[in-house]
Amino acid sequence: MKLPLLVVFTFVFLQLHHTECRQISWFPDVFDSFTNKTSQITNYVRERGRRLKNYYVENVRKKFTSYFGVNSTTSQPDVTETPEDKQWRIKRKFRDFVDVAQSTDNKIFDSIAPEEEMKYHCSDEDPTIHMSTPQLIAVHGYPAEAHTIITDDGYILTVHRIPYSKEAKNKVSPRKTVLLHHGLLGSSADWIIPGPKKGLGYILSDAGYDVWLANVRGNTYSRAHVSRNVDSFEFWNFTFHEVSQHDLPAVIDYIMEVKGWDVKINYIGHSMGTTVLFALLSTKTQYNKVLRAGFALAPVAYMTEIKSPIRLLAKYSDNIEYLMKLLGANEFLPQNAVLRWLSKHACEINHYEEAICENSMFVLCGHDERQFNRSLLPLILAHVPAGASTKTLVHYAQEIKQSGRFQKFDYGAKENFKEYGTVTPPEYPLHKITLPIALFSANNDWLSSDVDVTNLYVQLANPIDHYIVPLKEFNHIDFLWAVDAPTLVYARLLQLLEEGVSKPYSTDILDSLDNNLDKLEDFMNKGSL
Repeated sequence: MKLPLLVVFTFVFLQLHHTECRQISWFPDVFDSFTNKTSQITNYVRERGRRLKNYYVENVRKKFTSYFGVNSTTSQPDVTETPEDKQWRIKRKFRDFVDVAQSTDNKIFDSIAPEEEMKYHCSDEDPTIHMSTPQLIAVHGYPAEAHTIITDDGYILTVHRIPYSKEAKNKVSPRKTVLLHHGLLGSSADWIIPGPKKGLGYILSDAGYDVWLANVRGNTYSRAHVSRNVDSFEFWNFTFHEVSQHDLPAVIDYIMEVKGWDVKINYIGHSMGTTVLFALLSTKTQYNKVLRAGFALAPVAYMTEIKSPIRLLAKYSDNIEYLMKLLGANEFLPQNAVLRWLSKHACEINHYEEAICENSMFVLCGHDERQFNRSLLPLILAHVPAGASTKTLVHYAQEIKQSGRFQKFDYGAKENFKEYGTVTPPEYPLHKITLPIALFSANNDWLSSDVDVTNLYVQLANPIDHYIVPLKEFNHIDFLWAVDAPTLVYARLLQLLEEGVSKPYSTDILDSLDNNLDKLEDFMNKGSL
């Protein structure tokens, strides 16, 4: 009897010893130690909660509640405020942040949420927070691969892959192939964060597809170059245009090398992932014949009706040097200490602070509280933002200022003439896109309005469908992580994938149309045929 009792006491002591960051005394003072330990843990938790709450009140809550017009005592918006007053207040607050950033030689978002040193190192953490995309895939029992691709301009990209379903009887990749491309600040993790039955990557794998997950230059998995330092301006001197001209062709060509040159790839993009597709197909038209079909979730091309605060940057887009100084000359919204701290600690406190986390995360894209799975927040914050160039954000801001004109980067009249031969940047010739494309949009999308998506739809030569999500509150991010995304979006997506693509015209007619349009452009530029 004595031996089992001794074993129990020893086990209890070892557990206490393991969960604390410092040594405690050894047996036979185990009862006193246990009492002291309980007190220490209680005090530790109270102090931790108190410090976390104080940090939020002083550094985040006040600034965000002020920005969004929430009363600090009632946590409710001012019901007497008119829409005009709200717009004026938002613009004024944004100017205040710009002024603070300029006076302190800081970045705008560092002024909103300054970095805070990590103070706690003894917390129990979900191990998946630290997992990469392949590790997250493997945790759920799916096969995972990582492929390295070098672009023709020297960027080293990592592409992830789910080659076959975990339920597949033979471990051979199916011929049906799909390439998923994330949006601005995203990565391959975007498609698998919700887990099996919810994440589109898993759903497509279960449906019998060979799933490839792209990673754009500069994000978590593609931060290398054969000759440029990742901290240099040269490395970050790109926008979505360079991605469309170098990254995307390299990834498509690589998949064809692996699968065979007769493979037909279905392309699914979200947000910027659709922008790069439109830029590619309208400039390197041979890829219209390489791909099988394109599926654009929350498509971004024209940008005339933007609700997102990103529109506030548009007024500064003419002064590229000034704007890049405010936002950071190289990388926009990198994985900094604030976001890491939020993912590990901030959202453990209570509902209100969790909502603050959500606002800081979704401030650029909008938020749908009912469709957001709060349990995913720590994992999302551990992977997003994954990295993007500031120049890309400037490129979008330029489009907004030019009434949504889908154009190449504006360097100013003098540099434009050197780069393009014209004083204004040319528009992307969307009429050259002959690939069958389906558009998926939502009424509450802050970045991809119904007007802009409809305008895009009528420009396409071979549209499959324009599907509007039948939920009024559905927004830009919901296409990735909404609770009901599988039924509201992915069911229709899978249906279109399986049904095939519409081909209202023969290939010969489309080629002839392309040639005639090219001749017309030459005539307009040169003044003769």
